[in-house]
Amino acid sequence: MTVSEHEWAEARTRFIANGIAVDPADDAVRGPLSRQFAELATALLHAETVAEVLEQVVHATARLIPSVDVVSITLRSPEGRFHTPVETDPIAVTLDELQYSYREGPCHDAAEPTGPAVSHCPNLRLDTRWPKWGPAAAGLGVGAVLAVALVPNPNPPQLSGALNVYSHEPYGLDGTDQDQVLLLATHASLAVARTNAVTQSQLREEHLRQAIDSRDVIGQAKGIIMSRRGVSADEAFDILRRTSQQLNVKLARLAETLTARHGELDGVDPR
Repeated sequence: MTVSEHEWAEARTRFIANGIAVDPADDAVRGPLSRQFAELATALLHAETVAEVLEQVVHATARLIPSVDVVSITLRSPEGRFHTPVETDPIAVTLDELQYSYREGPCHDAAEPTGPAVSHCPNLRLDTRWPKWGPAAAGLGVGAVLAVALVPNPNPPQLSGALNVYSHEPYGLDGTDQDQVLLLATHASLAVARTNAVTQSQLREEHLRQAIDSRDVIGQAKGIIMSRRGVSADEAFDILRRTSQQLNVKLARLAETLTARHGELDGVDPR
């Protein structure tokens, strides 16, 4: 569906004024912008990985805000390393990496854990906050830039980051654009936190399942040795442990082999 500039302007005003209080079932009230935000929220809820979340956000930002020319996301590791995992144009990587190299710039600043929540430069040609990066970015055709911090995940790994938007035109990003980018960054932060939580939960469940399975099969192997060799549980486990070390095979794997093939091993003395 093609949306006219007039419809976009009305939708932006209505969306910012009403926010999530607008009835999500009433498309006539919501307008095209709110519908696309709702679609993004649904897509983010179904994303399975952090990478998928970030891809959804950068492309939604480029689609939802017509004045934006280039979008990227900056992530900062707990050790202080910066990188750009997703972007809508290769020039974004150049613009971001210059900031990481110079240790200055709106994306770098917003991604710092103690940095500003919003770093907005309406006209890069007139701004002196970033003496190295500013002229370099202006030389690459950037007129305005806006970076909004992502809310750090409270659980490890505690990544921080920023959603970055660039416009070729000076004063190309206004206050309404800033409101929308703030909302998009919030969507991204919540979705990343949810995806990380799901991933960590799945990992914990898998580790627990593996631990239980290993314990069960080791118990079965001990029972076989106790029955065949007439030894105690502690002695049976010691036989398994020593054999595991001698053969350089994991204890659980050795136990699996013994329980699966113990009929073939009657003549073998593991001691």
